[in-house]
Amino acid sequence: MMSYKSLVTFIAGETGLAALLHSAAELAQRFDAHLEVCCLGVDTTQSMGFYAGAPAIIYQDSIDAAKATADTLQDKARDVLRSCDIRWSTDSAVLSLGGIASYVGLKARFSDLVVLPLPYGAGRGPQDEVIVESALFEGDAPVLVLPKPGAKLPDFNKVVLAWNQSDEALHAARAALPIMTQADLVNMVIIDPPSHGAERSDPGGLLAQMLVRHGVQADVSVLARALPRTSDILRRHLQDQSADLLVMGAYGRSRLREAILGGATRDMLEDTPCAVFLAH
Repeated sequence: MMSYKSLVTFIAGETGLAALLHSAAELAQRFDAHLEVCCLGVDTTQSMGFYAGAPAIIYQDSIDAAKATADTLQDKARDVLRSCDIRWSTDSAVLSLGGIASYVGLKARFSDLVVLPLPYGAGRGPQDEVIVESALFEGDAPVLVLPKPGAKLPDFNKVVLAWNQSDEALHAARAALPIMTQADLVNMVIIDPPSHGAERSDPGGLLAQMLVRHGVQADVSVLARALPRTSDILRRHLQDQSADLLVMGAYGRSRLREAILGGATRDMLEDTPCAVFLAH
């Protein structure tokens, strides 16, 4: 069974830096993996643009400020990592908001798992959402989003797997196998399954069979669409199951050639009772 041997996380601000690194290091220790920490100085001024004929010094000042931020974040990250009993490395980069996708995408593409905090909430900015999107859509990598970095990392013994027969959900299930094979129970949840199609007589049966053959302890819950939003149904089910991890496909749509998180994915990341494992 494949395991996660190369983890990466991205830091674009000091909010929750130490907490995220402690959680990421704990994961690296759990999987005997290498952790790379990428510290980003994001120049948001250039994404907004300057008026025509703006002095070059304005550009240089904003770049210098972003570099100072990246250097400071890297120093703080190294201070935290020196006390962690894992293999680790750091990198830093100065990026415009529009340049995040290519850098994060490249780093994520050659990693087994990306570990990130929730992109929304106090202390978060547009760069945090772009980082999540870039890892998923540009890097084609699974992303583990931790709602409370720094707290004791759960063992992920009770996992809920959201299944809707989509390619994204199947990719997420396969990518999460190293976690699900170690879980006490994986509950596959299916919301309002279609009355027509290959799985109409046994919703989730084929995927459950595949998981069981990997040694996963799996069962299936079929739920009616009792609430308007899929995210609200999932959130309530996670609480009913006392789950410590949700595995789901990440959905997006194209706008101006830039992938942005779809509604259900965004809704879950705005308010989730547990960690969320995403794959596109």
